[in-house]
Amino acid sequence: MIPKVHPRDALFEAGEAADVLPVCDHYAGVEVRMRKSLELQAEMGPVFDITLDCEDGAPVGGEREHAALIAELVDSPQNCFGRVGARVVTVDHPAFSDVVQTIVGRAGARLAYVMLPKVRSLAELQRGIDAVDAAASAASLPQPLPVHALVETHGALHEVHALAAHPRIQSLSFGLMDFVSAHRGAIPAAGMSVKGQFEHPLVVRAKLEIAAACHAHGKTPSHCVVTEFKHPSALQEAATKACRQFGYTRMWSIHPAQIKPIVDAFTPTTAEVDTAIDIIMAAQAAQWAPIRHNDTLHDRASFRYFWHVLERAHRTSYAGGPQLPAQIRAAFFD
Repeated sequence: MIPKVHPRDALFEAGEAADVLPVCDHYAGVEVRMRKSLELQAEMGPVFDITLDCEDGAPVGGEREHAALIAELVDSPQNCFGRVGARVVTVDHPAFSDVVQTIVGRAGARLAYVMLPKVRSLAELQRGIDAVDAAASAASLPQPLPVHALVETHGALHEVHALAAHPRIQSLSFGLMDFVSAHRGAIPAAGMSVKGQFEHPLVVRAKLEIAAACHAHGKTPSHCVVTEFKHPSALQEAATKACRQFGYTRMWSIHPAQIKPIVDAFTPTTAEVDTAIDIIMAAQAAQWAPIRHNDTLHDRASFRYFWHVLERAHRTSYAGGPQLPAQIRAAFFD
């Protein structure tokens, strides 16, 4: 009997598959909100990441003390799943070196990633990565830390393919608010709204270029914030557009009420999951040779697509939410 081959082994070359990250990246900077976010993650499971924020979350002049608090929380029992990262300050900030050394040095072994904000060029990205790696080396970490970066400047967007191609980058995020502000009033305030950010040509262009660069280099594109956190239907619509029309596989949350709508919007529909299960199971039974499903031919190209559907369904499963069938979880994910 020929053994069954797992889809990851059958459909992808070594190193071809991108890192699979949770679909929601929740930002928290104030201590009480950071602790509540950790409690919520413990309840829902690792369907969202938490980024503890030392850039916007720290009081001016208190960045070093805030970094120590972040390191304490990352290294605490509240970090149940190892899916907590940290956004540090900009590379030209006077406290940058101290902040990186504190967070990476004290909690690097349990840190999921480091987010570098406002990078303006590939050279500036490299400066930030060098600092992270130096702190990791000083702490004798066994492997390099994943690095995420924010594309929110003209320079970063100009070099976005080079940023995405950097071997140390795992994900790029779009920074909407700073990007709009960088246009010195040429983009109206509506360009930062839940509706306008999907309509203004300059904002749409930036989003598409970031998503395309990430997919070209096997990295995760992360969509920007929606500030209207008291309008869940508008948020869900924005998250659905980000996922279905703009090619993003991850999105920021800035309020706990945004997490579930984002996860739900990025969750495949029941019909999509059912079709993916049928095709992947039939393909595996055929040893990944072409098959016919509902009078449509499928081969390895479409098998890869439907495997991605199952992966996304798996990483959006949470208590009380949609779940993959037990036999599929056992066969492919347990």
